[in-house]
Amino acid sequence: MAKTGLATRLYRGEAGLNIIGKKKVWFAVAGTVLLIALISFFARGFTAGIEFKGGVEYTIPASAGSMTTVSDKLGEQITKVDPEAKVGTAQQLGGGSPAYKIRTTPMETGQVDTVKAALASELGISKDTISTDIVSGAWGQQVTEKALLSLVIFLVVVMVYLVIRFEWRMAVAALASLAFDLVTAAAVYSIVGFEVTPSTVIGFLTILGFALYDVVVVFDKVQENTRSITGSSTTTYAEAANLAVNQTLMRSINTGLVSLLPVGGLLFIGAGLLGAGTLKDLGLVLFIGMGTAVYSSIFFATPVLVTLKGYEPRIATHTQRVLARREALKSKGLSDTAPVQKAGEEPALAGTAAPRPGARPQGKKSGSGSGKGGVRPSAPKRR
Repeated sequence: MAKTGLATRLYRGEAGLNIIGKKKVWFAVAGTVLLIALISFFARGFTAGIEFKGGVEYTIPASAGSMTTVSDKLGEQITKVDPEAKVGTAQQLGGGSPAYKIRTTPMETGQVDTVKAALASELGISKDTISTDIVSGAWGQQVTEKALLSLVIFLVVVMVYLVIRFEWRMAVAALASLAFDLVTAAAVYSIVGFEVTPSTVIGFLTILGFALYDVVVVFDKVQENTRSITGSSTTTYAEAANLAVNQTLMRSINTGLVSLLPVGGLLFIGAGLLGAGTLKDLGLVLFIGMGTAVYSSIFFATPVLVTLKGYEPRIATHTQRVLARREALKSKGLSDTAPVQKAGEEPALAGTAAPRPGARPQGKKSGSGSGKGGVRPSAPKRR
């Protein structure tokens, strides 16, 4: 029989990847990410958008020159009216009328009008082609407060649902996975210096729903595989959970890839090629968060669950009983490892081989005799 390839075994859930057995590695990765995130949060912080810190937004037609030239000219003009004013972020807008959107620190209304007139004269364009928008930081603060309230409500509802649907240990593991997703996405924004806008905050709330869906799919399979685990003498809870992760591995990967494709189109085509700047803020956080969610649902959520279940007395006792049985079998020269078990199969005893389909019972041969080895005793000879 030809050897089955890895891709085929992955799709069948038969790859036998020891994900749970390497949980210390995944916890070390999570701890490293958390440490880097904390250092970045305190050392670099976040680049707040104009909606959070307030400022002025200038929209200048691209026909005025390159974005670097226009940004430099704007910086010179605002410095003349306010030495402390600075140019912030700049981005190019596509569409039928290409333009540059350049943001600066807060300025007075009179100063904005002065800069607008001087910049139009410097660039040789009409003053009416330059539009300005003064944004107050109070609006961004309101968005943040409402977003945090929504986050708290969401987490409470999720916790209650998971406790009712599964158990409290699964709820804790799921929330730990969601926290890992948020911290990782926030760390990327902090390290790279991506601008945080209200669209970014909305994106953070969106990725929580996607991450929760993926975790629930995996936990549902874990619950199915471990429903009567204490009645088995060949499989531990960790092994049954590892089988569940293998069985849902390709589903998680495929779901993540299918979800990332439209988000990638939104980010790279909509924001990158077409210049839709408003799509960039939402698409970027979704792309980062969804990619992280796929990883955490496979390599973080279930290992956390297995660790928590390991402290449950009945699961700990069962695990000790299974391991003790294997040691006893090993001392007799039998296999001390649990056989690979597919979903729906009854576990076979360790160290024994399952009979082939259609095989005859051992100890009997074809024929109708009842003697030793199934051979009919010969009739006595007549003298």
